[in-house]
Amino acid sequence: MKENNMNIAQAPQAAPAPWWKFGYVWMVIAGPAVVVVAGFVTLWLALVNPESLVAEDYYRQGIEINKTLAAEREKSLMPAVQGRNHAATPTGATPVPAGQR
Repeated sequence: MKENNMNIAQAPQAAPAPWWKFGYVWMVIAGPAVVVVAGFVTLWLALVNPESLVAEDYYRQGIEINKTLAAEREKSLMPAVQGRNHAATPTGATPVPAGQR
């Protein structure tokens, strides 16, 4: 009887599957792998397309941009300024529209 118990206890067990057959392993490896590839693509783009950060005449360009922005601001405020001035005009000094004469 002892021999039967010993044979049952020492029965061969199935070998575990190799690590590469588990989907979760590939999911865990995929995240860092994608980040590494994206890093190399970013490095390649930076080396192939160098761009200067500051122009030679950056000060003059800044002054021109400020002038343009100031002119656009003045244009956008014109109707408001005209309306304000018109509101302050006395009622007798306003011209009568052509259809109401």
